[in-house]
Amino acid sequence: MKEINIRLNTVDDVKSFVSTVMKYNCNFDIISNRYIVDAKSIMGIFSLDLSKSLTLRINSEDYNELTKIEHDISPFISTK
Repeated sequence: MKEINIRLNTVDDVKSFVSTVMKYNCNFDIISNRYIVDAKSIMGIFSLDLSKSLTLRINSEDYNELTKIEHDISPFISTK
């Protein structure tokens, strides 16, 4: 499992992000304060406060897969 801070600033960012994570078989969660939603759910993501940084939890133990995922989502990674 790995956690990464992300930012989704626009509707197009959300669409692109969901399309990217849908390519993988592992589970992804987005955490915002006390809320946790499925990162593959556009409706779930839009229920969150997107003006703040979000935490993406990637539920995979495969190092190669984690590396590829991190590369694919790099446009959304935030330094907080």
